Amino acid sequence: MKNFTYLQESLSTNDDVLHFLKVDEQKIVGCYTFHQKKGRGQYGNSWESEKNLNIAFSIAIPTNFVKISDSLFNFYTALLLRSFIANLTNKKIEIKWPNDLILNQKKIAGVLIEKIKHHSQYYFVLGFGLNVLQSNFENFPNASSLQLESPMKYDLYQISENLFQHLESQINELINEKNILLEYETHLFRKDEISVFEIDNVRQNGIIKNIDAAGNLYVDLEVDGLRKFINKEIKLLY
Repeated sequence: MKNFTYLQESLSTNDDVLHFLKVDEQKIVGCYTFHQKKGRGQYGNSWESEKNLNIAFSIAIPTNFVKISDSLFNFYTALLLRSFIANLTNKKIEIKWPNDLILNQKKIAGVLIEKIKHHSQYYFVLGFGLNVLQSNFENFPNASSLQLESPMKYDLYQISENLFQHLESQINELINEKNILLEYETHLFRKDEISVFEIDNVRQNGIIKNIDAAGNLYVDLEVDGLRKFINKEIKLLY
């Protein structure tokens, strides 16, 4: 597929996609692999993936294609991936703040967004890790795959190509920022439910209330009342 390249293996597709960018070229390019050796997750986390069972996928987008704030773009990409997986599986897919994808209470996908300068031009590089065929999550009890949670025939190549088309066609649409927040909250995992959180190594009950355009999460805590959090300040426990 034009502008979209399959790699036999990759240390990180977010790094390798830069090799396909040409000077002064205004287009979206992408790459994908089923064997990523050192994938990165959000905020320095790693993304573990078994060979030839899952998809590691990255696209680079000129920042001038994006007409919304960085925080809202983060939410919007999670929404695009959510809608793609929901259509693929015919299942309810939720977003665990800020951008993990949840199916049947299990994480099946994650998103990493990096803003970089390359060839004197700025890009958003979007990395997706999607668990598709993997069946063993012994070391990751909160993770799962499409095959385990929604058994059907999945083709890694076809999913990858369809996902690129889905993103390329919608990534620079004119978007109402208020609608992004409303749709995101509609699919927000455990919103308005009593949950257990960990804050500064202390556990406390609370209820997720909403998010804002800056990317913050608001939680009504049993002891502390309503508080605002950035990522890594609070952990939702299963």
